[in-house]
Amino acid sequence: MENSSIDSAVSPELEARFHYVGENLKTIRCNIAEAAAASGRSPDDIILMAVTKTVPVEVINHALSLGVDYMGENRVQELNSKYDRLDRTGRHIHLIGHLQTNKVRQVVGKVEMVQSIDSVRVAQAVASRSRELGIVTNALVEVNIGREQNKSGVAPEAAHELICEISEFDGINVQGLMAIPPADCEIAQTIKYFEEIYKLFIDIGSKNTHNSSYTMKHLSMGMSADYAEAIMQGATMVRVGTALFGRRNYTR
Repeated sequence: MENSSIDSAVSPELEARFHYVGENLKTIRCNIAEAAAASGRSPDDIILMAVTKTVPVEVINHALSLGVDYMGENRVQELNSKYDRLDRTGRHIHLIGHLQTNKVRQVVGKVEMVQSIDSVRVAQAVASRSRELGIVTNALVEVNIGREQNKSGVAPEAAHELICEISEFDGINVQGLMAIPPADCEIAQTIKYFEEIYKLFIDIGSKNTHNSSYTMKHLSMGMSADYAEAIMQGATMVRVGTALFGRRNYTR
């Protein structure tokens, strides 16, 4: 489809939004480069994912046109409402929010990866639907690193067992971990959580020496307020929404 960001008829308001996103992206890329260097890596080793919750399709497509090739949606319904209007060619679309089994059929086949696998039941549903479609869906196991009662994710000590079990399912390819530290933490405590999830990431990877059914390729952690710290603690993918697009508009 033709990218809406090059439409000559865009409104002044939308043009201003495009400029705002472009300037934010320059800052984010600079910060990623500095954090990558501080952790002894190249910026090319870090995937920037645009979190597009509540963001209009025109603005998403503009960000994609600027070279942001990864986008993540939190909600299946919102993804489906935008899907046909997205400039999807060569892009990587992920589901990063909690996935209920009754929504699996609505999303598998549209996303390259589900980052929020936290149970055998959900993994089975994703794998089953993938087999029906003749595809393999990539997945990350979500770890509840803060052990919060009202948050999804598997307990850290249960992550390896879950990965071993679900990686045997045809139709799903486990590629790493995703985590969201508690939102009300001071940055020093958030960094400790990042350190903990990175150690888990490395530990699970080290146990896979004789088993090729899963890989620890991606560690998805860090958001708008702490993505630089996450990179310095080993993140390979950061999920950035408000720092790129601005404050979310929940009235849409």
